[in-house]
Amino acid sequence: MNFQYIPPVPAEQIRQLPTRDVALLLLQHLASGTGYLQYVSTMNSARQAFQEEPDAAALVDRLSDAWCWLEAQALLAREPSQSEAFRRISRDGRDLAKDPQGITRFEARERLSGPLHPDLEGTVRTNFDLGDYETACFAAMKAVEVAVRDAAGLDNSLVGVKLMREAFRPHENGKAGGALADAEAEGGEQAATANLFAGAMGAYKNPASHRTVDFDDPVEAAEIIQFADLLLRQVERAKRRRTVSTT
Repeated sequence: MNFQYIPPVPAEQIRQLPTRDVALLLLQHLASGTGYLQYVSTMNSARQAFQEEPDAAALVDRLSDAWCWLEAQALLAREPSQSEAFRRISRDGRDLAKDPQGITRFEARERLSGPLHPDLEGTVRTNFDLGDYETACFAAMKAVEVAVRDAAGLDNSLVGVKLMREAFRPHENGKAGGALADAEAEGGEQAATANLFAGAMGAYKNPASHRTVDFDDPVEAAEIIQFADLLLRQVERAKRRRTVSTT
């Protein structure tokens, strides 16, 4: 009786899909089994399963890439009770494998995998990681509001859209603009910057009173936080510009 090897990921999908997607299919396959995992045995089984394929070596290479991707993302981890050759699916890997929406949260975390502005690294990232996307987005835009007020030296009575309009009020017709407006920039660009900051406050700072955001979508929440990160870096640049102009 001949033993039939079943490929961990179908050959056609390995050929057509990018490495990440092949890796996620491989993760599903690995999670469906029991016991510890071994790279060598998985690749050997795949080699047997693909032996009739004209590009068997390339398929195994792609599968190897997928395995390495899973390890790089900490979805596969060393098994501490066994030798170096053994792996297990990590907690994040199991959550991802069993939850159809897990890939969305994974992609959202990937968007924020790099460093954020220091004002966002505490409360904002923590709430995002806990899945409280509404609080994370509000805190991100609140950080922008506080940074603008401090950089412009404006009173606490100014908040939200009005604060942004005052801080970035364009220089025009010989009249001085807001403390953070770039006097060297063209008038339309100054107005656009004011609109950018005011729009961010109007759309995202008060989520309970607006319907512009889907807080069930972690990817959208991550992008709002990235937007806040960009605005905070622009505030830093405006502060430096203001310091130079007053020295």
